[in-house]
Order: sequence, then C-alpha cells, then structure tokens
Amino acid sequence: MAPGHAGDPAGPVKEITLEQPVSPAALADALAESGYLADEGLATVAFLAGKMGRPLFLEGDAGVGKTSLAQALADVQGAELIRLQCYEGLDSSQALYDWDFPRQILHLRAAEAAGEHDAETLEASLYDRRFLLARPLLRAIESPRAVLLVDEIDRADDEFEAFLLEVFSENAITVPEIGRITAATPPLIILTSNRTREVHDALKRRCLYHWVEHPSYEREVAIIRTRLPEVTERLARDVAEATARLRALDLLKPPGVAEAMDWASALHLLGAREIDPDRAAATLGAVLKYREDSDRVRELTLAALLGS
Repeated sequence: MAPGHAGDPAGPVKEITLEQPVSPAALADALAESGYLADEGLATVAFLAGKMGRPLFLEGDAGVGKTSLAQALADVQGAELIRLQCYEGLDSSQALYDWDFPRQILHLRAAEAAGEHDAETLEASLYDRRFLLARPLLRAIESPRAVLLVDEIDRADDEFEAFLLEVFSENAITVPEIGRITAATPPLIILTSNRTREVHDALKRRCLYHWVEHPSYEREVAIIRTRLPEVTERLARDVAEATARLRALDLLKPPGVAEAMDWASALHLLGAREIDPDRAAATLGAVLKYREDSDRVRELTLAALLGS
C-alpha cells in the first residue's frame, strides 16, 4: 500500500468524475426521485463531497438515514454501492484482498501434472490476478463507478482508521506480488458513525463532515408517505407525531426513521387508518427495541403519548 501521513493536510482536490447534478438543489431533487428526502444541509454537503473529491463523514443517531444516503447516491449516479461493514477486530486483509488458496492449490497440482516442476515458475504463477479475491476497498479502487460505504467506522479499531487514511490519501493499493493498483475513477466515499466512540481528528480532517439530525415532523411525514404510499396521510402524521414524542423521552434507543416506517407499516397491516392506543400497544415492538423502553412508555400510558 502506498505510504500516507495521517497529519498531512488533505492535499490537492481531485474532483470525482461520477455523474453529478449541477447543484445541491438538483441533487436533492434526484435523491427525492430515488425515494430519499434529504434536507438542504445534507444535500449540500453530499454535493460538495462529489465535486471536491473528499470522503463524506456522517454522524448521527442510529436510524436517521446515513446508510440509506449512500445507496441513494449510488442510485442517482448509476454507480455500484460497495459496503464495508466495520466491527471490532477488522483488519486490512479483510477489507483489502485475500488470495484464493483452494484455487491456487488446484492450479499448482494441475501445473505439476502437466510437467511443470520449476519452483520459481510455479510460485510466480500462483500469484496471478485471477487468484486475487478483492475485498470492499480493492473492489472500490478497481470499479469504474462506485460509491464506497464504510459503515459504522466507530466500531473499528484505531489501527484500522490509520490504515484507511493511507488508502484515502492515494486512492491506490499496492499488492506486493502484483504491484500498485490505482483507481482510474476514485470512488465516492461515505463514512458513517453512530458515535459509540470518537473517531480520530486525522481521519475527520480528510472528510467533509455532517451531523444527520432526526427529520422534522413534516419531513418525516413526507418520508413515510413516499416510502409507504399505501399508508394514509392521517396515519403517517399520527406516527410521526408519536415517534417525535418517543424521541423526547429518556429511552435506551430512541426510534429512528426506519422504526417510524416499520411502525406505520405494522399499523397499516392491522387495518389502521389512524393511530389508537390499542393498536399502538400491539405494535410497540416495531418502534421500540428494548424491554425497558417499552415498559417506560407503558408506564407513561400510551393514551398520553398519543395525545388522546
């Protein structure tokens, strides 16, 4: 891998050459057509990330639409979405590439059966590109059109952050047995974090940053109606209002947009055209994911929560 320096400034700007809308408003419109309703701030920073060739770092509570934005941007640009899910213990080999050992063994046996016994020649033939298994980072480097989603970077280790800095600084990877592989078209990189820990400033400095808020009431209603057109306007408004009240409580896991949509869908499937305490109680598992949260809401009484 090409060496990088975590403390360096971001370096010269290189515009990503994926097809880009001509303005933040045009990008917001294109995202809306794909089913993702971005507010002005999010549309602007996503537009600038593409134009400036910078990774986009998104932080916010779980369920506010960070991951969905990457999919929507890929849809808008006709690009491949490549996802790297982060977790504790993730290392470079799992993110970059690996060698297809079983195929190498079969190749070795076939070469020996064909009469090839020169050790140096056999070894060289084992490290051919056809035996290289591309993991997400290498796939993104080699793809002619890609959005790379590095999801939940806060779950990875500090060492992996430093490794990502090297990749981002050069948009290139060196495979010792093959050589340097450079992106012909750098991928658009989206990093997300639920802020379970602080990500180092060195990584953030290379990115454009945006905190993704829970949507406003009207925007959440619009999201529910866009994604679930079968849900009535009244039910969408009731769910958005009740979800906002749940977020104001001291819950272990405040519901996100995804949970609000699940709740609206569950209520609709039960025949609801508006929310009521009985159906809300029966469907709490769609919006609350911890027993303690469900107990707390029931203690406050659903009728009060729903404004009944």
